[in-house]
Amino acid sequence: MDQRQVGRSGLSVSRIGLGTMTWGRDTGAEEAAAQLTAFAEAGGTLVDTADTYAGGDAERLVGRLIREIAPRSELVIATKAGLTPLGVNGSRRHLVRALDASLARLGIDEVDLWQLHAFDPRVPLEETLAALDIAVSTGRTAYAGVCNHTGWQLAAAATWQRAVPGRVPVVAAQVEYSLLNRDVEAELLPAAEHSGVGVLAWSPLGRGVLTGKYRTGIPADSRAATPHLSGFVKPYLDERSRRIVESVTTAAEGLGASPLAVALSWVRDRPGVAAAIVGARTHAQLLGVLAAEKLTLPWEIREALNDVSS
Repeated sequence: MDQRQVGRSGLSVSRIGLGTMTWGRDTGAEEAAAQLTAFAEAGGTLVDTADTYAGGDAERLVGRLIREIAPRSELVIATKAGLTPLGVNGSRRHLVRALDASLARLGIDEVDLWQLHAFDPRVPLEETLAALDIAVSTGRTAYAGVCNHTGWQLAAAATWQRAVPGRVPVVAAQVEYSLLNRDVEAELLPAAEHSGVGVLAWSPLGRGVLTGKYRTGIPADSRAATPHLSGFVKPYLDERSRRIVESVTTAAEGLGASPLAVALSWVRDRPGVAAAIVGARTHAQLLGVLAAEKLTLPWEIREALNDVSS
């Protein structure tokens, strides 16, 4: 699998990342182990998790498996902090304690990329960003990034960190990006390019809808059929999304590929994207993702998908 530089930093990651949001809840230890094994064997390096996934169990499972299956030195471990059951908490106190708790669950001394999970408007930005400086200067993380920030929020954070020598640069911005959600193209992507920040695209398959699995209804074993994720998928089960899914399916048939491969390839190769992070629930789903690595969309199909989804 190809490796890409994250923004203008020295951090390199596989252009497909392994998301772990379902690990420890919908994805058990055996399935997770099979996923990590297949991912590492395919040359994947970026493993993305968060302190809130499955109440911390995702990090525990990631930590256990990187000790048992894949050499720690061959992986890029990314985690996040800042979300709580009560909302966003961007205070320095909470963030540093959350990072220490993540390291304990992972069973490691340092993560490769630590990300602010969301923007907290109640806390001064300089206080929130100071947690990144502390994390790097104390060896808790090698690189720092943000998640789910708007264009102006990313620009403000990146500019603040560059303003004084010695502050830790923001190198990555993780945002939702797919053919069903291109909102980031208006401001976030230009801000990231200007700031030298690499984009990590989460949910590049439109929360699973772009695979085509919902074309004729809601499968019983799908995320949309579960009480805790049905609301996550529902926004993309509308008429606009249906038209885009049909276009993706048509393109896939013409290429002899899967709709998953077409949708993933489109996001993966967008300007500024360092990696597309896919959270497969099962090992079989991940194998489909890994098979998509071979596909590069012809220019004509890429432009047609741009038009239908714009």
